Amino acid sequence: MPRAALFDMDRTLVRKETASLYVKYQRDLGEASALDMARVLKWVAEYTFGIIDIEDVARKVAAQLAGSSEEELVVRCEDWFGRYVERYVAARARHTVARHQERGDVVAIVTGASRYATRPLARRLGIEHIVTSEFEVEGGRFTGRLVDPLCYGEGKIARAERLAAELGFDLRDAVFYSDSHTDLPLLAHVREAVCVNPDPRLKREARRRGWRIESW
Repeated sequence: MPRAALFDMDRTLVRKETASLYVKYQRDLGEASALDMARVLKWVAEYTFGIIDIEDVARKVAAQLAGSSEEELVVRCEDWFGRYVERYVAARARHTVARHQERGDVVAIVTGASRYATRPLARRLGIEHIVTSEFEVEGGRFTGRLVDPLCYGEGKIARAERLAAELGFDLRDAVFYSDSHTDLPLLAHVREAVCVNPDPRLKREARRRGWRIESW
């Protein structure tokens, strides 16, 4: 049975938080205001301190996409990633991913972000599998609804278990790299938890549990 190496995206593989980078991209295109940027930065701060209503935020984002073209978002995210995100991919992240690939491990990104934000990074790193939050699409256009569960908290376990069943690995035998205390359910579920650039709450928990802490 293969072993899996799972990686969070924001502040783990990528040193920045990608939602704010996307709004910066929109602002530079004249599609977002200073208020839009402030709203996203507020969400990022609430996420960091564990006080965000992530379901509410995700549903607001999904609603904003209603009626728009999925293909257009794919193209936009490719452009955005190359111009705004790629420079922040951590060198140690590239090395660690490559090391697991050389070992023959199943490598996947497991993130609360969408597949549209995640797929460009996966391609750059040669990662075949991604586990993400999903927006509902009908006829090539977004409906404005989410596909449950959100890839967050316990939802990350549920979605990662689907990949494990598909590829034949044991999630409890996996290694998971993450920066956030919001990933504690999956970090505690796998055999090896690695806390990368951990936020203060995760750092405390990592020290308590004896989990490895790394700086990327």
